[in-house]
Amino acid sequence: METDDLTPAERRVREAFVTGAHLDFRPSPDDDPADGAAWGPERTVRAEVLRALLLDGPRRTGEIPALNLAGARITGRLDLQYATVDHPVRLRHCHFAEPPRCYAARLRELNLSESVLPGLVAHAVHVDGVLRMTRARFTGTVRLGGAQISGSLYMESATIDAGDTEEPVLQLNPTAVGADLWAPGLRTHGQIRLNGANVAGTLNLNEARLDHPGHAALDAETLSVGGHLLLRQAEVRGWVGLRGARVEGRLDLSYARLANPGGHALRVASSSIGELWLRKSPPMEGVLNLRRAQLDTLLLEPEVVPDEVLLSDLTYTSLTPHEPPERRLRMLERDRHGYVPHAYEQLTAAYRRIGDDHAARLVQLAKQRRHRGTLPWYGRLWGRVQDATVGYGFRPLRAAGWLLSLLAVGSAVYALHPPEPLKAGEAPPFSPVFYTLDLLLPVISFGQESAFAPTGWYQALAYVLVLGGWILATTVVAGVTRTVSRP
Repeated sequence: METDDLTPAERRVREAFVTGAHLDFRPSPDDDPADGAAWGPERTVRAEVLRALLLDGPRRTGEIPALNLAGARITGRLDLQYATVDHPVRLRHCHFAEPPRCYAARLRELNLSESVLPGLVAHAVHVDGVLRMTRARFTGTVRLGGAQISGSLYMESATIDAGDTEEPVLQLNPTAVGADLWAPGLRTHGQIRLNGANVAGTLNLNEARLDHPGHAALDAETLSVGGHLLLRQAEVRGWVGLRGARVEGRLDLSYARLANPGGHALRVASSSIGELWLRKSPPMEGVLNLRRAQLDTLLLEPEVVPDEVLLSDLTYTSLTPHEPPERRLRMLERDRHGYVPHAYEQLTAAYRRIGDDHAARLVQLAKQRRHRGTLPWYGRLWGRVQDATVGYGFRPLRAAGWLLSLLAVGSAVYALHPPEPLKAGEAPPFSPVFYTLDLLLPVISFGQESAFAPTGWYQALAYVLVLGGWILATTVVAGVTRTVSRP
């Protein structure tokens, strides 16, 4: 493009480009690029002029060209599709009339911070440095699907509101970011799609406001994060999906508010996460889905748990903070699928790892009671007998109490009314205590039961003692066997 074809503002841009100097058209730092449509020709630059500079701009020996522009109104479409740009592109505080197009372009650096744009088309773009969109405001979709960013992607306090659109407003699938994706305070109205994305460092969405009620606010299936995934103090209306995701560090949802009434609020199914933090937050509005997730540490405060959860095949090594089993069991009782044995086994193992055997026994007792509800009537009846007598073997003191009570009753009755010996000349001296012990304990024999035969209702009492002894003994043995067989 010839110099004679340029406006005075464009000539200034051309002159600054040669030396990489910063050119700022703003009359004051408070100038709002949202009003850029009304800016006059003194700060208006055609997109085709910028394209010509970036692709074949003038050079000066000893100088490094760069497009470093602020406060400009850019008319037309900045089209860098398939282009290779060796110069840094910094277009801050600018107003774009049309969405820039960087499809499959290769750029050294791109900075659109504090600018107002009707969207961005940058599928498969390669950025050798960083891509900055800090506090940028988009009124259309931002398409970065398949982008390759060697450095970091910065979107702090950026806003994306594309109106009523069915497509994701921020498309980052399957983008690869060589460092961090830094977007605290991000505001979106619509879906963020991160399916298959790979972030080598930390993905920071702290204090983000993601709004897509009834739909996916953050869809990140099979996302891979080498550092942390941070959503502290975030507010999300819609569901967060992390199915099959891999987070090496922690997924931190501390102080976050997740709301998707009538649907899933958080999907972490089949994911692998170092640490999952759910704390200092109000109860989720919606379903918490942790099915088949593998966690090293689960930091879960009971107050955060919603009314409905999915926990089948969830595994975790450590569960914090340490809470009484009564508070943890409420979560297991809210499972949509009802009784899930694996969930009780995981909780039991977590208590045993920290040496709280009493809590582990209470969890196992609760498991047996939940299991009882799945049995036919006769199974439930037998279960109630076991529960009332020995607590399914997890209440040994109760069993001892019952045995002592039966021993006392039997000893007193048979001391007042000794049974007749079967063979008077061969019978040993009668002992009401040892006779009652012979009836109660099915394995040990004191030689009394086989030598004496009660009659009438005393014989009925003997049958009751034998039956009671068998119930107590077999249930205790079963409980001890369950306890010993588990690690």
